[in-house]
Amino acid sequence: MNVETPIKQKNYQSTVSTKERIKRNWNKYGLVYIFLIPILIHFLIFQIFPILFSLYITFMDWPVIGDATFVGLKNWINFFHDKLAWKAIWNTVLFSIYYILPTMGLGLTLALMINSGKKGTGFFKGIFFLPVVTSFVVVSGIWAWIFKGTEQGFINSLLHFIGLDPQLFLSDSKQALIVLAGLSIFKVCGSTMIYYYAGLQSIPTEYYEAAKIDGASTWHMFRKITFPLLLPIHFYVAIITTIGSFQIFDSAFLLTSGGPNYSTTTIVYYLYQEGFTSLRLGYASVLAYVLFFIIFGISLIQRKYLGKEVSYK
Repeated sequence: MNVETPIKQKNYQSTVSTKERIKRNWNKYGLVYIFLIPILIHFLIFQIFPILFSLYITFMDWPVIGDATFVGLKNWINFFHDKLAWKAIWNTVLFSIYYILPTMGLGLTLALMINSGKKGTGFFKGIFFLPVVTSFVVVSGIWAWIFKGTEQGFINSLLHFIGLDPQLFLSDSKQALIVLAGLSIFKVCGSTMIYYYAGLQSIPTEYYEAAKIDGASTWHMFRKITFPLLLPIHFYVAIITTIGSFQIFDSAFLLTSGGPNYSTTTIVYYLYQEGFTSLRLGYASVLAYVLFFIIFGISLIQRKYLGKEVSYK
C-alpha cells in the first residue's frame, strides 16, 4: 500500500487552495496593495530605520569624521553627569510653563471672540491667524527689534516715554526665556484659536438656549457648558503645545544662540550643538531618546486627565 500518494495529494491541494486564496485576495485588494506597499517601504526607510539606527549609535562614539567605536553605555552614563544637559532640560520645562497655558488660554479667548458672530469677526480671524502663516524668521526679526535691549528697541522706547528704565530683555538671563516664550505664543496662538473655534462650532446651540431660559449668566454657561464640552480640544491642544514646547529650537537659535549664560539653551538646541557642532552623534542620539521619554511620559499623564470622551447627547 502506497501511503505517499494521499500525502502528496493533500499537499498539492493545500498549495492550490493557498494560491487561490492569494489570487482572490489580490483581485479584491490589489489596488490597495499597489498604493500601500510604496508607503510602507517609505515608512520603513525614513521612519523605522532612522529610529533603530539612532538607537544603535547611542552605544557608539560616532564622530562622523573617522571610525566609529563601540563604547557601550558610556554615552548614557555621561548624560546623567552632564550638568548642562540637565540645565537644558530645566530650561525646556520652564519654557513649557511659560508657553503652554498662555497659548491655550489666549487661543480659547480669541476663539470665543470670533465665535460671537459680531460684525468684523471674519476680518479679525484673518488678522489673528496671520502670524501662523508668516515665516518664523520674519517674525523673529520683528520680535528681536521689539525687545531689543537698547533705547532703539520698541518696548524700551515706550518705557523711556513713560519714564521707566530700559530693560535688557534678550540679554538678561532672567528675561530671555520669557521673551522667547512670548514669541512662540504670538506665533502659535492663531492655530489654537482655529482648533477651539472648530470645537465651539460643534457644540449644539440647544444647550445655550436652555441655559438662557433658566436664567444662566454668560460666565455660568461658559463654566458649565462651553469649557467642559471642549475637553477633547483641550486635550489635543495640550498635546501639540507640549510637544512643540519641548521641541523649541528655532527661536533660541535665531535670537539668543542659547545665551545669555545658557539661560535659553533648550534640550533640542543642546542636542543640535552636540550632534552638528561637536560632532558627537552618539551622545546627541541619547539626548534625542531622553526627549522622547519625557514627551511620552507627559503625554500619558495628559491622556489620563484630559483624554476623556465627551458626549453632546
